[in-house]
Amino acid sequence: MAQLHPMKLTEVLAERGLSLESQANGEAPKEIQDREIKKEPTPRANYLRNIYFDTLSSLDVQESYWYTRAATEHDGEVPIMRRAYGLKSVFQHLDTPIWPHELLVGAKAGFYRGSAPLPWLTESFFMDKDSDLYKAALATGAESSAEVSHFGAGGGNVTKSFGNVVSVGGKYGVRREIVPAMHRLAYAWAGKSVEDVGRKYEQMVPEYKIKENIMKSVVSNFDSGFTIPQGREVMNYYYVLEYGFDGLIDFCEKRAGEVAGEAGGDGISGMDRLYYYKSMAELCRGLSAWFDNYGREADRLLTCTEDETSRAELSEISERMHRIAHEKPKTFKDALQAIYLLHLAELNEDAMSGLSPGRIGQVLYPYFEQDIEAGRLTEAEAEEWNELYRVKMTCIDAFACTGVVGGVLSGNTFNNVCIGGLDREGKSAANRLEMLILEAGIKCQTTQPTLSLLYDEATPEEFLLKCMECVKTGAGYPAIMNNRIGMEFIQNQYQHEGMTVRESRAWSVGGCLETSPGTWMPLHHGGKLYWIPGGSGQPTSVGVHFLNNPKILELTLNNGFDKRTGLQVFEPHNRTFDTFDDLVDQYKKYYEKSVEVLNKCMNIQHDVWRKFTPSMVNSLLKPNCLERGLGIAQKGYRYNATFNIECCGMCNQINSFAAIKKLVYDDHKYTLDQLKDALDHNFGYKTSKEVGSESLKDQEKRDDDDGRYDEIHADCLRAPKYGNDEPYVDDMLYDWEHWFCEDMPHKFESLYAEPLYVCQMSVSTHGPEGAVTAATADGRLEGTTFADASMSAYPGTDTHGQYALFESATGWDHSMSQNSQMNLKIHPSATKGVEGSRKLLDLTRAYMRKGGFHIQYNIVDSRVLKKAQAHPENYRTLLIRVAGFTQYWVEIGKPIQDEVIARTEYESI
Repeated sequence: MAQLHPMKLTEVLAERGLSLESQANGEAPKEIQDREIKKEPTPRANYLRNIYFDTLSSLDVQESYWYTRAATEHDGEVPIMRRAYGLKSVFQHLDTPIWPHELLVGAKAGFYRGSAPLPWLTESFFMDKDSDLYKAALATGAESSAEVSHFGAGGGNVTKSFGNVVSVGGKYGVRREIVPAMHRLAYAWAGKSVEDVGRKYEQMVPEYKIKENIMKSVVSNFDSGFTIPQGREVMNYYYVLEYGFDGLIDFCEKRAGEVAGEAGGDGISGMDRLYYYKSMAELCRGLSAWFDNYGREADRLLTCTEDETSRAELSEISERMHRIAHEKPKTFKDALQAIYLLHLAELNEDAMSGLSPGRIGQVLYPYFEQDIEAGRLTEAEAEEWNELYRVKMTCIDAFACTGVVGGVLSGNTFNNVCIGGLDREGKSAANRLEMLILEAGIKCQTTQPTLSLLYDEATPEEFLLKCMECVKTGAGYPAIMNNRIGMEFIQNQYQHEGMTVRESRAWSVGGCLETSPGTWMPLHHGGKLYWIPGGSGQPTSVGVHFLNNPKILELTLNNGFDKRTGLQVFEPHNRTFDTFDDLVDQYKKYYEKSVEVLNKCMNIQHDVWRKFTPSMVNSLLKPNCLERGLGIAQKGYRYNATFNIECCGMCNQINSFAAIKKLVYDDHKYTLDQLKDALDHNFGYKTSKEVGSESLKDQEKRDDDDGRYDEIHADCLRAPKYGNDEPYVDDMLYDWEHWFCEDMPHKFESLYAEPLYVCQMSVSTHGPEGAVTAATADGRLEGTTFADASMSAYPGTDTHGQYALFESATGWDHSMSQNSQMNLKIHPSATKGVEGSRKLLDLTRAYMRKGGFHIQYNIVDSRVLKKAQAHPENYRTLLIRVAGFTQYWVEIGKPIQDEVIARTEYESI
């Protein structure tokens, strides 16, 4: 009789005295515990948030139509002028809906949760699967990541077509009668979009075939230049706040006359200034008309509204919108309305994520301070307006390909508001308005904007405890960033562009946790001078997107060959790896080849983008464009060294290094061939696809397994693991960080001839990138999700407590990297009451003082998540922290849900 084997991995391990238990520091209470902090939004904010819960991600083609029409009419114009006319037409013609009970108005499109295709940027991914455009993209590997990316089936995602609604990209819904128009507009840009022209020229890179194979095997997650070419940066609202649109139009027209025909000293960019100023004047006219049209819509609604309260509110909206369409804002409400619409304006010019408002509590503070003093505003009103702002920002969708929106963003758009930090003179910048921003985040829990605390030793205790109260809601914000580490990185990266210590204090977070340069600007309001911070750098997290570290190790072990796709991704190395150092050396060679080829191709894509569809709104708003008369394409921004190299799966990579070194090269228990054979056969287990789950705990033995790989698998799981203050594995991490951060990136430069740097976070890429990666030497099985973030431990392997994890994470200088990422899951009972808040703050301080850059918390009972996964219809409002962002549980794909559930849950602090 054949020997019977337990089916589940957990059962196999139990026989060998091993466990994947994800609880640490004690046991969870027997009864499921809910989150402690629960408050309710104002009735108005609650009403509007409930509309969001009942709406779907929707597409319309207004923007596509008006931009295409104007661009066609101005065909043959100077490119930047053609772009300006296109955007001007969009803003002049967009619907301007005002929904019942709104005070803060504005929308990206005609729907409550709407967005639009931008076919001049990219058009292939939203075409039918049998279209020639989609097939061309598939052939280049551009859609490979989309094939293994998932959206949650609940919430506002339109994952399947129904009735008269067609699902696009597995997330968005469009009315069936609109589809022909959408396709016709897409074909109007065929061969002329940034995607198509970029592909044409990137194929001239001699090693382009390697790039294509990299994308098909998902060594890299997605292209950069035509997917989300902007974002992961911080907005700057200063010029509109200081001058208003009429003042900016007058300035641009005057400067155009002054620079017309003047070479400006270099004979190239100097001549571009005329077109810059004329294009900015046209853009401002379009933006002014858009603001004014909201006033017109309020006027229209007044003619058919009888309720006196509603009429008073519409009259106020009308007066405000007509005024700020021309003049600088006068009040707090004016200023918040202006910066919100400016934010949407930038989002409407490109497909993007991670466009962060920045430190708006400090930007808006002058208006708040003076309005409170004058009796024009109460704190209750300011707090409600921040709740309304949260609802409006949550309605923002990013329309991009599935591999980006599903595989990276999990449907989120990463609009990050930062609080705290230091002011221009080095004192704490935390203020009363930011306390109200936190209170709004507690009461009106939404995904957007996420909040980030720039932790500094100068930050007041009261403010920090308010942040801990907010964390305990379970919404996952604020994340905590180390202000000192952020400043040090900013100074190191941008010193050659004139960065100073004082200026570095203006930094903020673009997107999830991308450290971004800022600038102090002199705002004059009510007879007083205020220095306010704002973004002044190019988009970050552009360049080489999310290299799959474990996949490159897999290819190294297999002579550059990907068994999943049957592709020879890299040139065969034909090495036998007599020593561990030989293996690491080849791994780095393949890694550098990936960066080299991808960087060349991404430079071409971004060069086509800056020539065809460069940023206009940010080229108006970011210093020093207006002063120089130069936009992003001519390096008009103050800081331009923002391109980076992103990675994913580093924890699994380092743990695999440790297992290989110990089992093969130190202990000589197995040969490398024996280990490779076990990996090729997934240690005798089914694939995650066959099981239907990406969680390691759910994996099952193959029916025909004879147990030959059980011992080697157990040894791989027993091998030293990162996160336990174990020098054997931690030292490998530190060696890697020095090579990855210091030695490798500076060999490459962006299209702006600026040095690259590295970015270490996962967002949601640890799901799809794990799905395409074979079993790894740390014991992870084929297709299962990687560890999240970069400093987080693999679920269930950090067995010595949070402080041992902190020791492992901080043995290297975090300021060498744009970021690092640490996620912790803590049971609500561990943070209960004032004492629990102080413990949470002490834990946070310990990591910051050790030199950690970032930490964020999920305060949740894992059993709640399991119930929510089984019965999503009962958990529409449940929020969870993923990796740098918060999302509604029902809108997250199952692979990421499984990974969040599997994370180690700390039962005490």
